[in-house]
Amino acid sequence: MKSIFSSLPSKLIGKIRLASLLIASFLITSLLIASFWGAAVTSSVADEPLEYVQAAIDNPLKGLVPYSGDNREKFPHSMEFRYVPLGELMSGMNTFNWEPLEKLLNDVASRGHQAVFRVWMVYPGKDNGIPNFLVKEGVNVTTWLNNNTAPSPPEKVHTPDYNDPRLREALTNFIAAMGEKYDGDPRIGFITAGLLGTWGEWHEYPRNDLFASKETQADVLNAYSAAFRITPVLLRYPAGDDHRTYTKNADRPFGYHDDSFAWATLDTGLKADDWFFVPLLKAAGPEAMLKWKTHPIGGEIRPELWGEIFDDQVTHKQAQNFEKCVQETHVSWLMDTGMVGKTRSATRITNASRAVQRMGYEFHVMWAGLSREADTTQLTVQLRNTGVAPFYYNWKIVVAAIDRSGTVIKEWPTQWKITGLLPGESPRVWQLRLNTSEIPTSGEFLAFRVVNPLSNGMPLRFANTAERQQTDGWFRIGSLTASRDRSANGNSASVGRAERITRSDSRGCSGWMWPSHGGAEELPIHAQGRIVLVAAGRL
Repeated sequence: MKSIFSSLPSKLIGKIRLASLLIASFLITSLLIASFWGAAVTSSVADEPLEYVQAAIDNPLKGLVPYSGDNREKFPHSMEFRYVPLGELMSGMNTFNWEPLEKLLNDVASRGHQAVFRVWMVYPGKDNGIPNFLVKEGVNVTTWLNNNTAPSPPEKVHTPDYNDPRLREALTNFIAAMGEKYDGDPRIGFITAGLLGTWGEWHEYPRNDLFASKETQADVLNAYSAAFRITPVLLRYPAGDDHRTYTKNADRPFGYHDDSFAWATLDTGLKADDWFFVPLLKAAGPEAMLKWKTHPIGGEIRPELWGEIFDDQVTHKQAQNFEKCVQETHVSWLMDTGMVGKTRSATRITNASRAVQRMGYEFHVMWAGLSREADTTQLTVQLRNTGVAPFYYNWKIVVAAIDRSGTVIKEWPTQWKITGLLPGESPRVWQLRLNTSEIPTSGEFLAFRVVNPLSNGMPLRFANTAERQQTDGWFRIGSLTASRDRSANGNSASVGRAERITRSDSRGCSGWMWPSHGGAEELPIHAQGRIVLVAAGRL
């Protein structure tokens, strides 16, 4: 009798044989592993995923940003904004006075907030932006009436010759000195590049003939990229190759800020609106469109819409859908003073609170637990990003033993990272092994937190219930008392067993997580239908 394979091509027969060998090898390897581990790996269904609740409105480095001042009782926020004139910070080509900036940063930090600021040379109605020494040295200044100041009345402005070599040198010297002093300063959240254009917004509309050349712009961008490696710097306008006004910036290490947010943000498809933010992102190319994944997007709600944009029915004809603007731009923060003004109704406060929670990052711990075997206690945390953007600072994460009141008894460093976890991606898994003997017996829980480097800064809080998430930022991973009780009764908890966790929402994911053999390790898992966690006993 002929084989059923005899009529098949030889190449196909070879592939079938290879596949058979691979399957056989896998089965043999699986049997060997099982016999080697013995009873060290068994299967068990874990508890339900931890409940999701919206995270705190005033989480750090996101949300609405009012002008600096004590407005803590008016609307929750974690940052404050202020314009700073260059003329007050620079008195010579290499002579700087940081006192005005220090005063601002210390004032904002005293409230546990981080500052966003912009240094300017041109501001309607003000004349202290251009350093006096440059005017005395002969840099040309054009004074003109700017009527592009709505909702304020027209004002005189004083625009310097941006392309004068002396001014260009002054700008690069200033940026280098500012970076040396302030890059990575925990009092600062973000810096908008400023310096060029009215309000530091990189335009002199309607006097476009007075704006800086691409060469001057490149000087400023080069100086910023060299001076700031930690603190994010944001630019007003995305630009790709051959932009008519701006030198290319899409490939540079900067974020963007949309200062006409929800007014001139979305793509209308009209040629007259090609200066809107999303059309500019599209025109600048894929690097600009994907910028939010690595660099922050901020901006300002258009002043004409302050407060009103959070009404149940927004009536201004120029207003765009706020939620859609957030989704398309992946914005993390927006300057807005309307919600700390006198017109904030209860409805506006409620709607603004919901809007803020949709901005930037939001992290939900889906599962957290600890297990003990012999002299080792293992911690496992699994989290996802439920926001629209990642977290952009590499803040350290620590683990601690805490008592029932939440007081820290002992801390351990980790190598865990919260940066780079994007919305919709597979959840991130962290693990840490501790020597049980190093854990104080007075500890009630093991917990972790993301450390805000501003010592009194707003804590980063997860989208979890108060049972796990303390208001001071500590997240309770598991009970040490329960773990000790199980260990005393001869139960090794979940160590040496497989734990399966299923998602409670429609965006499922699955994968395998293996324990680290000392230290800390974060392990990605891949999106499919559910999550499988495996914890094996030490070999």
